[in-house]
Amino acid sequence: MDSKNSRTSGYNPPKFVIDAAKDALDKVECNQYAPTKGNPRLKKAIAAAYSPFFGRELNPDTEVTITTGANEGMLSAFMGFIEEGDEVIIFEPFFDQYISNIEMPGGTIRYVPLHPPKDGASRTSSAAEWTIDFDELERTINSKTRMIVLNTPHNPVGKVFSRAELEKVAALCVKNNIIILSDEVYDRLYYVPFTRMATLSPEVASLTLTVGSAGKNFYATGWRVGYLIGPEHLIKYVAAAHTRICYSSVAPLQAAAAVGFEKADEVGFWDQSRTEMRAKMDKFCEVFDELGIPVSSDLSVFDTTRYASAPMRHDTDIFPQQYSNPEGGYFVLANMATVKLPENYPFPPHVANRPRDFKLSWFLIQEVGVAAIPPTEFYTDTNAHIAEDYLRFAVCKNDDVLETAKERLRGLKKYIVRS
Repeated sequence: MDSKNSRTSGYNPPKFVIDAAKDALDKVECNQYAPTKGNPRLKKAIAAAYSPFFGRELNPDTEVTITTGANEGMLSAFMGFIEEGDEVIIFEPFFDQYISNIEMPGGTIRYVPLHPPKDGASRTSSAAEWTIDFDELERTINSKTRMIVLNTPHNPVGKVFSRAELEKVAALCVKNNIIILSDEVYDRLYYVPFTRMATLSPEVASLTLTVGSAGKNFYATGWRVGYLIGPEHLIKYVAAAHTRICYSSVAPLQAAAAVGFEKADEVGFWDQSRTEMRAKMDKFCEVFDELGIPVSSDLSVFDTTRYASAPMRHDTDIFPQQYSNPEGGYFVLANMATVKLPENYPFPPHVANRPRDFKLSWFLIQEVGVAAIPPTEFYTDTNAHIAEDYLRFAVCKNDDVLETAKERLRGLKKYIVRS
């Protein structure tokens, strides 16, 4: 979430990573093309950081490749394996960039929804309760299915898939020889036990490409440094496609990311990150308490019955609040159903014909000075109506920005109408 005219629009990387970037700019080798598969030091640092999770030593030369952000890495994976007519299964809601990335090489997308808890309108629910109907998933698989994309921790739901769920997905993929693209870009921001798809078994690992993001890990998304981890027989095709798409990735920032991975554990950065992000979520949501706006921290409790109820928070007696426990990530979803947009408000044409959440987003920017993402972007047109009353806020900002945003959001009070 960006405040209008704010001094900062993001949450800055840690000093040890910033310093490494500055140092890299003074080195001749860091101002020339990096190797197409990535800076060897960065690949080695990533392999060292992830080997303990995989329970074996990863080979940085053959099992890690660097990309220009995780998004380009996923595009490279689709370009490397998808041909005209191949089908790719994704779970809805989804990260919107999947769509164009799959369609560019000629892939056909098949959607399988995550199902919210049936009684979600009458009690507090957890992101864990958004579930896959595995019979539905199996029916979607056919001879054209080439790949399944699984995102954990999930954007925007905030779900961390359990080991049992991953094993069921993996079993179908092994049975049908389907490549698994495991989008784990929020892998350092998990608040419950987190299992990595590729660690389930050697058979699953042989089919799995794990997507990571140094940008997400170190709050430096503008650096566009991503990476994929996987077996050599898969990684080589990703690396080949990446070379054709953009040749190589930004050299000095790869060097800085290498230092980040080398030092993160030593300075306790990962634990500090998780603690700080949860605190930011809690602090930011105080304004929704005041306004009586239901919030789902990283959990989109979308349902045709509007939204899930939950216990009242201790810091307010005014309105009953609906809260859901996040399992990962840094997003907060707020239900804006009680915000009444003024009649005849002058929305521009490119907004006027979009769903209500687009109008809410525009209105907040223009009248309140806070930006949020309209979550209908994470749904197909068929199901977009489910998300029309929600806005997604990102709390990965400096505390002063969050406080400014909270103060501005209090300006919504005069637009809130309750039946």
